[in-house]
Amino acid sequence: MSVDVTLDRPVSAPPAAIPSPPRRLPVIDAARATALLAMASYHTLWDLGHLRLTAENYALTPTGRHAAEMIAGSFLVLVGVGLVLMNGRGIRPRPILLRFARIGGAALLVTLGTWVMFPDAFVFFGVLHCIAVSSLLGLPFLFLPIPVTALASAAVLAAPHVVHAPILDAPALFFLGLGSVVPRTNDYVPLFPWFGLVLAGIVLGRLALPRLARSRLGAWAPRTRLGRAATFAGRHSLAIYLVHQPLLLALLTGLVTVVGANPRAGLRAFRADYVTICARTGGEPPLCRIAARCTSEALLREDLFREDGRPFSGTERLRAQAISQGCYATLEAAARSAR
Repeated sequence: MSVDVTLDRPVSAPPAAIPSPPRRLPVIDAARATALLAMASYHTLWDLGHLRLTAENYALTPTGRHAAEMIAGSFLVLVGVGLVLMNGRGIRPRPILLRFARIGGAALLVTLGTWVMFPDAFVFFGVLHCIAVSSLLGLPFLFLPIPVTALASAAVLAAPHVVHAPILDAPALFFLGLGSVVPRTNDYVPLFPWFGLVLAGIVLGRLALPRLARSRLGAWAPRTRLGRAATFAGRHSLAIYLVHQPLLLALLTGLVTVVGANPRAGLRAFRADYVTICARTGGEPPLCRIAARCTSEALLREDLFREDGRPFSGTERLRAQAISQGCYATLEAAARSAR
């Protein structure tokens, strides 16, 4: 998600050209590096859960999903800011097309890679796809009145909540994000509402960048190793985005082969499924919940918990069924005697 923000060799700007700082701002690179760090942390959390190194995949919890949305949103706002920096003195066709080719090519690599690794949930329109398309769609808004861009941003953000039409559920239109069906994919960043954040970044850039460039923060230059590393990462964020996840998966896959999976991985999902099946077959929900805990703990003690896909032998299967039935029968008898 690298954004070329140098302003050398600008073409002639139209009268409505945007005032912008005449140089690259290291503080923007540092902000992008911060977003990269947050993204890598989230992906680490997801990988730990996917490889069963943690008890559950915390990245898929409501809190984890909100964190992912905030991280993706920060990148898209910075894309809008970067468009202002890159084209503040007028549209630069060649750098724009080269940048689109880089990001679009990287998005294609993500699609192909995830198709191989996760064929049932490959990424067909993730954050890179959204950035590539939004970077072109956002160009006209660089020169429209700021209130118009702000209103367009609000409209795009609100559209998924007000637009509903069956035709928009067609798979070919999933990239819009206006249907009622949420596709199965590991990274889904459709144009609506996410392009609205790019427009918000354009508004922010047009309003704040000239002031930032004249401020002490805008004059900041990295002098420490950490600062230089951050600005370097911000300048090369696309390359880092592409390589960090394969590296993380390789390292953590090596770790799980050494230490093994977390023995309680999948326990919460097992209990939820147990309660659902138990209640569906006539069990009382309160007893089903207690029986789910009783059964799972007994299976763990006897090394019969099989959420990792290991097959049961005939004897193990009978023992697991006996444990499940015994837990519920004991609880049911206790409940009857207490009445």
